[in-house]
Amino acid sequence: MTGLRTGELAAAAGVNTQTLRYYERRGLLAEPDRSLGGHRLYPQQALTVLRVIKAAQRLGFTLGEVADLLAATHVGRRRADAGLQTRAAAKLAEIDAELAELTTVRDTLRAALAAGCDDLVACSESPCCPLPFTGDDAGGNGAV
Repeated sequence: MTGLRTGELAAAAGVNTQTLRYYERRGLLAEPDRSLGGHRLYPQQALTVLRVIKAAQRLGFTLGEVADLLAATHVGRRRADAGLQTRAAAKLAEIDAELAELTTVRDTLRAALAAGCDDLVACSESPCCPLPFTGDDAGGNGAV
């Protein structure tokens, strides 16, 4: 039997051995064959799968989403709504929304710095304070 032992695969993929076992439990990585001595022997394809998992995580996909993407690539299980194009478009929309929210927060913090806000209580009572004390993100007007 040939294959990569647990330590070899973990080192090649840049993960630890507990990560391999966790991915197996989550169904992201197929359970490997065993040597006569009981050692796990992973096929070379397992390294590709691990690299795909790490790349997808860097793109913001959760492990659950990665599992769905991997499942969608298996022959006979392909669904039109589960492929990379659909998932990437949804993830991009999610990231765009997060960026818009972060941009609003950044701009509000810049405005607070420019306005000289130094005390939240005093600022909340000032009509020129840019902080959103009203809960509508519209800026201050003293309303709490």
